[in-house]
Amino acid sequence: MIGFYTLLYKEMLRFWKVSFQTVLAPVITALLYLMIFSHVLAEHVQVYSGVGYTAFLIPGLVMMSMLQNAFANSSSSLIQSKITGNIVFVLLPPISYVEFFTAYVIAAVARGLVVGLGVFLVTMVFAIPPITHWIWLIAFAILGSAVMGALGVLAGIWADKFDQLAAFQNFLIMPLTFLSGVFYSIHSLPPIWLAISKFNPVFYMIDGFRFGFFGVSDVSPSLSMLVVFCCFVALSAFCLILLQRGYKLRH
Repeated sequence: MIGFYTLLYKEMLRFWKVSFQTVLAPVITALLYLMIFSHVLAEHVQVYSGVGYTAFLIPGLVMMSMLQNAFANSSSSLIQSKITGNIVFVLLPPISYVEFFTAYVIAAVARGLVVGLGVFLVTMVFAIPPITHWIWLIAFAILGSAVMGALGVLAGIWADKFDQLAAFQNFLIMPLTFLSGVFYSIHSLPPIWLAISKFNPVFYMIDGFRFGFFGVSDVSPSLSMLVVFCCFVALSAFCLILLQRGYKLRH
């Protein structure tokens, strides 16, 4: 277990040492989103009864920031190690592929939670959403970040260059997060887009997380948790198979 703890410590230290870039920058970005969208859309977007638009927006921005940064942590660490060649120093020690995967995912979850907490604290200046279900909120925060951390591991294994990783982020992660109900309730969408949104797994992460605040959601939180859990299991299994075979890492 010494190798596992060392790798986990290295991954935690990696993002904390550059916290201006990895923590402060996404917090400021989320704050700008809140200031602009709450000002522009507050009078035009209908959300849950009795919930102001600014308060509605905060959980979505918190969760979006957590997901994006969890993905960025594991994927950027792996691609940098592959390109600079220092991945060999991670592969040579007696660390199992399960420990390797677990260390990267836990570090990704840690960064996601730190960023999410920072966004929540800063946005409380504008509105303080009620928290009605702590357990659901924490469960979706951890499991959602774990899903994106595992997806980051998968992207980091597959990509050989920074532009491949950027394509993964720009053409998959960004559309999934922005079209997941961060800025609106999907029930305000036309029927065709409402149906399409229900195939987006990120929608279930944000909708379940928002249920933890307001006790209201577009779909059942149990269904959302089932979808998110299945995504995590499927991604984890795929990553572990690739790591066991050394795909694009040992060959």
